[in-house]
Amino acid sequence: MQKHPMTKEGADALQTELTKLKKEDRPRITEAIATAREHGDLKENAEYHAAREDQGLIEGRIQQIEAVLSLAQVIDVTKLAANANGKVIFGATVTVLNVDTDEELTYKIVGHDEADIKHNKISVNSPIARALIGKQEEDEVIVAAPKGNIDYDILKVQYI
Repeated sequence: MQKHPMTKEGADALQTELTKLKKEDRPRITEAIATAREHGDLKENAEYHAAREDQGLIEGRIQQIEAVLSLAQVIDVTKLAANANGKVIFGATVTVLNVDTDEELTYKIVGHDEADIKHNKISVNSPIARALIGKQEEDEVIVAAPKGNIDYDILKVQYI
């Protein structure tokens, strides 16, 4: 099995979610199913069916998180910073300037499973991350996008 890179922050967040699902959500659902069973006929018991559906969702999420964590190669970017020499590496937070629009953007390069554009976390496999990796501050980067090339200047590289 091939390992997938994941930041320490992403692995910790998944571990926290997994613990909550196992120690809080799973027992709560088990109790809800037991309570619903006490109400009699299960064929027409909406509470029972809803609780069983919730149980399936929780168990599915537990399996998904366990699978992701089992294949994760956890990388702590703060420990790699000393050898990065100012270059963009996996886990780095990069501030870029769109040359055409003067828009400043900050992205953290993370693993596929933790990418979340709403929180400015982009997958290491995304076109912009692939273009940034190995570059450093003041470099110019051209990203091939569906609507045409985008020209960025790298303003800052951080390992936080």
